[in-house]
Amino acid sequence: MTCGRSILRLSFDLPPDADAELPERLRRLLEDFTPRVQLLEDGALLDLTGATRWWRRDARGITELVQLRVLAYFGVRSAAAVAGTPMLAAMACALTPLGRRTVIDDSPEAISAFLRPRPVRELPGVGGKTAALLGEYGLHTVGDVADVPQHTLQRLLGARAGRALYEHARGHDTTVVDPTPAPASLSTEHRFPRDELDPAAHRRILLALADDLGARLRATAQIASGVTCTIRYADLTATRRSRTLPEATQHTVLLARAAYTLYDSLGLQRARVRSIALRADALQPDDRATRQLTLDGDDDKPLAIEAVADRARVRYGHQVIYPAALAVSSRPPSARQWDRGGPPEDAHGRRAT
Repeated sequence: MTCGRSILRLSFDLPPDADAELPERLRRLLEDFTPRVQLLEDGALLDLTGATRWWRRDARGITELVQLRVLAYFGVRSAAAVAGTPMLAAMACALTPLGRRTVIDDSPEAISAFLRPRPVRELPGVGGKTAALLGEYGLHTVGDVADVPQHTLQRLLGARAGRALYEHARGHDTTVVDPTPAPASLSTEHRFPRDELDPAAHRRILLALADDLGARLRATAQIASGVTCTIRYADLTATRRSRTLPEATQHTVLLARAAYTLYDSLGLQRARVRSIALRADALQPDDRATRQLTLDGDDDKPLAIEAVADRARVRYGHQVIYPAALAVSSRPPSARQWDRGGPPEDAHGRRAT
């Protein structure tokens, strides 16, 4: 590559039962190559600009070594791409098969050769509606957009979005690799024994997952500032939606409401769902919690019941009390039991709230 920046984007093929400590161990390994490492949900960004002289290798050589060590130490396969900006590296990595690597030279000619044929929807910030709007004007590829004046794009999309699209279509990206660790999160997942089409069953699982997350947050004295829901389908594709909460919380009822909102936003119509995962994002100590006061005393009832349930669970076990919506013919397994795939226990002596 030429003397510009060298940004490496890695995409990891993490096993579904991966150890919770694996991401941090991966970070430590990657920091052996450069201190500028940013962990992402499915991979990592590394700024190799200053590492090439130290390692006496070019960016491709360092990338090969990184992939080899990740595979040898942790058994994790990866796809990799190197480019002059995080945007280009991410776009190239999405097109690279596992075990392979792509390098885009940091030169106008190489950037143009890679970008111009790509569909415009692959640019960051271009969703389905924006791509459809651009398509109505004959702008189907990045090259088509790059040939349009900035003020025209701004008339179509608005000042900020038009300017961003104009810059991205030319390969310009000013973002940097941020080594600051991402806020902690908690997650839980349920895998259906067979593809599930019933929306009512999906919502019951969302409630159970929210109940599990809420109990774990309260047990560890933490609150969540956001919620992410991931739906995986029978064809192995997935949809992910995130929502920032109006106020950080650890309460099951509020987490469940956010989960239902995310699920409803997907507009699923008899979708064949393979699994549902729920994640509590941007965790903080619960002494930072604030709550908007209301004049409706009914808002406090679920929280009071929740406190009683927590005390009972500490003494008698997690499943001694559970939401009434989960009380069907037999006691439902907890989200942790679902994660393990264990069979549900019987309902003898249990009560629902």
